Amino acid sequence: MLVVFEQHAWLLPAGLFSLGLVVGSFLNVVIYRLPLMMENRWRRDCCELLELAQEKQETPLNLATPNSHCPICKSAIKPWQNIPVISYLLLRGKCGSCGAHIALRYPIMEFITGLMTLALACFIAPSWALFGAVLFTWALITLTMIDIDHQLLPDDITLPLLWLGLLFNVGDTYVSLQEAVLGAMAGYLALWSIYWIFKLLTGKEGMGYGDFKLLAALGAWLGWQALPVIILLSSLVGAVCGIALMSIKRRGREIPIPFGPYLAMAGWIALLWGDELIARYLGNGGGA
Repeated sequence: MLVVFEQHAWLLPAGLFSLGLVVGSFLNVVIYRLPLMMENRWRRDCCELLELAQEKQETPLNLATPNSHCPICKSAIKPWQNIPVISYLLLRGKCGSCGAHIALRYPIMEFITGLMTLALACFIAPSWALFGAVLFTWALITLTMIDIDHQLLPDDITLPLLWLGLLFNVGDTYVSLQEAVLGAMAGYLALWSIYWIFKLLTGKEGMGYGDFKLLAALGAWLGWQALPVIILLSSLVGAVCGIALMSIKRRGREIPIPFGPYLAMAGWIALLWGDELIARYLGNGGGA
């Protein structure tokens, strides 16, 4: 397979872009359904704890069922209507049955996933590192959108992402296993410490536990050396975006802003340019 990619240089980028479009369509499903599945699970747990009767769902909700359908007319989406980006353009952004408007967010998500997957091929040679980077990218995209929508970073994604990072680094794919383990520990403890210091000083919670786990996962993939760069980048971008939101939308300081998207963004940047950023960071520190 590697020989084929070497002989046909265009094949890998084209394949990854196409795969990213398809996976982006699936990520739309995960982003929408996973929080609902978690809510149903919490409701069942509460009913069991309080010994209350549980409501029976006519159709089970998971990532496979029910089939994709229009939320307005409930008609099933035909296969040709579910081609990433292309179907949206052919249908002119409307349901093929009732003409209801389809949110522009869905094709944008598909296209962004395709572009980010394609970008990996420009920086990482065909290898296990590229395969892992693709999985890493898809997970970060999903976490980013769920956190934006619900201010939630599901354990169903963050914890497998952490263990997967350690697994890839068993063979020193990105960093040594020792650096990955230290990165996971340091990532969790760093934000955990900030959380408790902030809470003791102000009596308020500055972030959620999901942020601890996400930074631990980033540390497991990229090692402890990347954590200062990730924290610095995410804090700067978060501060700029927070100030912009308060200015443009006149949001008060008491309204929480999800930090997960900034961590994910910084982690993806560190994946591609982390060595260069760390070298400059250490170089500047040494020069001072």
